[in-house]
This record gives sequence, structure tokens and C-alpha cells, in this order.
Amino acid sequence: MNHDTPLSPRPLSHLTEVHRRVLTTAQLRAHGVPAAEVNEQCRPDGPWQQLLPGVVLLHSGPPTGEERLHAVLTYAARERTAGVPVQPGAEGPHRPTYTETMVTGLAALALHGFTSAPEPASLKQIDVLVPRMRRLRSTGCARIVRTASLPTPQQVKGVPVAPVPRALADAVAELSDANAVRGLLTEAVRGGHCEPAAVVRELNNAKLLSRPHVVDAVDSLLAEGRAIAEDRLYRMVSEHGLPDPVWNVDLRLPGGPHLGGLDAYWPEQAVAVELDTRAPRQDEDALWSEYARKREHLERLGITVVHITPKKLRDAMEQQAAVVRTALMASADRDPAAYVVVLPR
Repeated sequence: MNHDTPLSPRPLSHLTEVHRRVLTTAQLRAHGVPAAEVNEQCRPDGPWQQLLPGVVLLHSGPPTGEERLHAVLTYAARERTAGVPVQPGAEGPHRPTYTETMVTGLAALALHGFTSAPEPASLKQIDVLVPRMRRLRSTGCARIVRTASLPTPQQVKGVPVAPVPRALADAVAELSDANAVRGLLTEAVRGGHCEPAAVVRELNNAKLLSRPHVVDAVDSLLAEGRAIAEDRLYRMVSEHGLPDPVWNVDLRLPGGPHLGGLDAYWPEQAVAVELDTRAPRQDEDALWSEYARKREHLERLGITVVHITPKKLRDAMEQQAAVVRTALMASADRDPAAYVVVLPR
């Protein structure tokens, strides 16, 4: 074979259906389609179209949402498998490896199942998350979002997608509609996609908590998250056979100072449960110090405090019930607690 011998075109049969329709110019060359032919096919009235620089859609007409997703990922990732021959005997459709990139923002939320997020086919631009140092620019339907630290993507329908908290922060950064922001944050919690603390942490990292409409939405989010966590706590007591506590009470020393509010309290055993629904904002350290001081004060009075996060209640309810049950059983072996006054909160 001399240098003038043309390359044998590679068949398209190894590709998944969508990847037979969205190809890079490098992939097309590997399949035996020269640049001149690509340009001819992508003429204004031609059968193909160039969706993004170096990314071609092998049909005319509007691209589907799936095609747009893979196009922006292909553009952002500089897909490493382009031009790499398929090994003989390889079975199954080929899925590209999108390196150091993932869908984020509204498109990612739609893939996660958010009903309040528009479908990718209807979005003017699709956000794609890349490392900060990548030399890429936003163009066409691809909006480049840069980050110093890429999160671990989740695979949804064969697409690498940013985790919900990060996708929410990137979506909120582009939204000025207070109702839209509130709707997304509320659905994140009500739909069980993530805990409020994780969302607030990402919003804080993105420096979005200075925007009034975002702060209002976060307040609603935290109230929603606390209500859901309290409901889970009720379910834990009921479903795991724990004795009924008194709910949502304040403790005081007789004639003395206020000791703090508790979500559940068993007076006979002097065992308390406190839900940690702190939002990780800038005053997190001060708020944690307040939690710690209250806990230390109660424990000096002989009251056992079980600290539970909403995430633990969601993911390991049985384990948290066992912790509370152990504390209740251990009360028989402890010295009697100081007498406290229990008041409704």
C-alpha cells in the first residue's frame, strides 16, 4: 500500500442510532467522507447540516433533543473515539466516551426527570460543563459553563449529566424569573432528588445567594425540606415501633432559662431527637456552634440528644430508628436526668 491508496471506509453499523446521525468531521473522514464532500452535503439546501463547529447532523430538518444533547457533548469533549477503528469482533453498539464534560443546567434537570424543566429539544441553548482551562467558546446551541472542579457525572439515558444540586445552581444562574426558580427548587426536594442543604451549598458556591429572588426561593426550599424531614421522623417512630414521644417541644429549667427546642422528646427516658436542617450558608460555623452548645448543655443535665440529618432519615431510616431505640434502652443504666419543664413549641 502506498501513500496514495485511499483509506477503506469504516461501516456505521457499530454506532448507536443517534451516533449514526451526529458525527464529527474527523469521524466522517474515518468513514471515507472527505472534507469537500462534507461541505457539499452541508450546503443550505443539502441533506446534512453543521450543528456546531466540527459536528454534523446527517439529516435535514430540526434536530431532536437527543441529537442536540450528543452534539453539544461531542463539541465540548472533542470525543476521543473519533477516528479510532473498532476492534474486530466487537459486539454491541458503540457509545462515545465524552471526556471531562457533562450536561448541566435545565437540560440536565429535564434528564433527571424534573417536570418544571423544559425538554432539551425546546431549549435555545444546552449548558455543558467543562474544566475551567478548556479552550472552548459558547456557540450555536452549546453554552459552555466552566468550573474549577468537575463533579462526578451521573449517566442518564447514555448521557453524562451533572448531579442535581450542581445542575440546579447552573440553571438558577441563568434565570431571573422568581417563580421558575422557586418551582425548580421545590421540585428538587418534593421529588426526592436531593436534600436542601446540598442545593444551598451549590448556590452559595456559585455566589447566587445575594440575589433577592434566589434568597426567597431558598427560604421556601428550607421550609419545604423541614416539613418533609419532620414527616419522615413521624414515619420512623410509627413504622419502626418506637414509643410515642412528645413532638416539637421547648425545654426549660424550672424557673430558669430556656434550653432549646427539640423535634421529639421522650421525658421518661430523657432522650431527645433534633433534626439538623441547617443550610450551609456563610454563617454555618456560628449556627453549628449554637447546635453544639445546646447539645452539650442538655447532656450535662443528663439528657441524651440524638442528632439526625434529613439525608440519613431518607437513606437509612431503619438505622436511625435503631440509634434512637438504643438510646431509649440505655436510659435505664444512666443516672436520672435533671428535672426540666416541657412546653409546646
